[in-house]
Amino acid sequence: MLVGEDKPGIGGEPLPGQKLKPKYSVFPEGMGSDAPAWVAFDKQVLSFDAYFEEEVPDKNQELYRIRHCKIYFYLEDDTVQVIEPQVKNSGITQGTIVRRHRIPLPPPHEDQFYTIDHFNINIEVILYARKYKIIDCDQFTKNFLRKMGIRLNPPAGRPDDPYTKERQKILESMKPLRPYERIDTLKQFLEHDGHVLRFFCVWDDPESMFHDPRELVLHYYLSDDTIDIKEIIPVNSGRDAVPLFLRRDKLPKYAPTGLYQPGTITSRTVLNVFGKLVGNRGHYILDNRKTGAVHQEFYRDSDLKIGAVINVWGRKIILCDCDEFTKKYYRTKYGIEDFTPVPYKALPPPKPEKKFPPYTGFGSEEDSLCSCMGLLPKPPQRDFKKFMEKDRSGMESNILRFLAKFVTDSPIDKDRKFIISYFLSDDTISVFEHIQRNTGILGGKFLERGRIKKPGQELFKSEPSEYFKAQNLFVGAKVCFHGHNFLLVDADEYTFNYMEKHANEFSVADIGVILKKLKDITESRSREIRQVFAATDPEHTKVIEYDPFRNLIVRITDGAFSEHEIMTLGRYYSVRDEYEMDLHSLLSAAQEQLKKNSFENFEQLSAVLIYNDQEKCGVLPHEMCRTICKSFKLPLADDNLQALLTMFENDHKQVEYKKFVDGLNWRENQIPACQMIKIPFKNEDDWSGQSPSIPVKGIKYLRLLDDLFGKEE
Repeated sequence: MLVGEDKPGIGGEPLPGQKLKPKYSVFPEGMGSDAPAWVAFDKQVLSFDAYFEEEVPDKNQELYRIRHCKIYFYLEDDTVQVIEPQVKNSGITQGTIVRRHRIPLPPPHEDQFYTIDHFNINIEVILYARKYKIIDCDQFTKNFLRKMGIRLNPPAGRPDDPYTKERQKILESMKPLRPYERIDTLKQFLEHDGHVLRFFCVWDDPESMFHDPRELVLHYYLSDDTIDIKEIIPVNSGRDAVPLFLRRDKLPKYAPTGLYQPGTITSRTVLNVFGKLVGNRGHYILDNRKTGAVHQEFYRDSDLKIGAVINVWGRKIILCDCDEFTKKYYRTKYGIEDFTPVPYKALPPPKPEKKFPPYTGFGSEEDSLCSCMGLLPKPPQRDFKKFMEKDRSGMESNILRFLAKFVTDSPIDKDRKFIISYFLSDDTISVFEHIQRNTGILGGKFLERGRIKKPGQELFKSEPSEYFKAQNLFVGAKVCFHGHNFLLVDADEYTFNYMEKHANEFSVADIGVILKKLKDITESRSREIRQVFAATDPEHTKVIEYDPFRNLIVRITDGAFSEHEIMTLGRYYSVRDEYEMDLHSLLSAAQEQLKKNSFENFEQLSAVLIYNDQEKCGVLPHEMCRTICKSFKLPLADDNLQALLTMFENDHKQVEYKKFVDGLNWRENQIPACQMIKIPFKNEDDWSGQSPSIPVKGIKYLRLLDDLFGKEE
């Protein structure tokens, strides 16, 4: 081809001998849709059925071969593809004969390409020197060609391949006169695939030296009625570990019965009708009576039950027990209810008690014990979960602090004050001495932080020592730390709140336990006790001071109550001071604290509270509101937050969260400065062991008496 052969001459007239190629396959420009072909004819393909003849010069059985194929014409770009469908056992490489592309016309028009005008039914097309005869097309192709104005020819017949036809006759002659019987195992497989019955078995091997029973596990597969057996090999038994005792297969009942020749056991049998009388050739039909079949009986699920003895290729195996799925299967299908296991295991010998050598005195007891647990000593492991739960987090210090003093008669030591800190994250204790001027004693660290053993224990012993726990520390307790006797006389507010919140761990702070204990002591003297309390309140104010209340409890219980239990009673039935009940004072102090910390997420806080209110009743539980406020990192001390939430509780102890958020919103509902009073926020880290600034002063004793003895009529 020459360069620029499509370029016409002067004036657009073709040059002498020049043939211009058509730019469009069907119609000239300007007719039809203005959309491009790849849009208008996207995914539209014309399909033609065709065949071609192929010579076979190397075989006597056939001289030529008829090969059927499909011709696809893609309308979007006028490309053509020829595909031959796969034929089973043809021995010919089939599939794509001509890949998709534009195919030129045969000579002498090889400079042009096949278009839709060149295709019709009952015509021949030449693609790369191979002649294809188009015999038919699909319905879409017929409709499209008619719309394009092409007159369709009548369909041509499809010729048969001579060799394929001869092969078909041979195959049909080989088929028996009666059809094969259908053995349907698909239904059983689909219904029971993955369903396995499991039995625990025992085999008393008579040929073993000591006649010891061997434990086995039998699996029966319901999907195909096969069985496999696995042996449970004990530790240090001396036997080789094999994967399976019996591989998965159908298990015959009367094995071993000898070996059969190959082909003896088949699912179908045939009969030779004529023998070799007719042309020395046999004629076979299916034997539906199975007169010559060798029948074998195999174990089925109905043969397996607890206590049964099965024959596993000459070995007598007893089924002793089964799992829950197997019991359910037999209970449902066969109505069996008795699954009493057969005892086959001897009682295991008692495990010898593991004794550890006594503590040597070097290192900690836990570290010395780890060297006895294995050949490679490992450091003792900490309780990491407890550490993460009880470590300091925000305003939760998880440290219990108590004020203590020496239990001594020495005038120098009896006035010394100590702060005992118990760390809940790792059960360690530290002691600091409060600095007092002009005493001649240096204050500060008195005892390094660490775990402290309880007194009176032997030092060199095998058992682990007992250490002080949080339950051993409460107001009124006497403890001995390394020979120093302390009396716990007070605790900070966080300690009281923590112990009351976790009352299930601290019985001295559980108001229910304390009331039950007090009721057991005083139930027989209810009238006398009412008179004693009434005599302490001559003005009938229904409130008594804490000191008289404490003295009454001590006298009534004969000293059976500790100081912490009495303080828990007093705190529970206490009367709040007036400024504690002042809502405006609390809100003003809270707003000032929020303003100093630039907290303004009131809309988000309100949205989360509304989201958690699933019933849309405007109230939420107290603890849920506290948790949400903690999640927003509300810069308020826990006791102040609790007091504020209590102020907004209704009669059912539910917090009205809308009023609560509006009260805290210092942007929109700021309390006037004249109503604001300064209430110092408590910081537990600054507690110095002094007496509480807001002690329990008044006790509502009538509520206590009503809870103990019921309301007086």
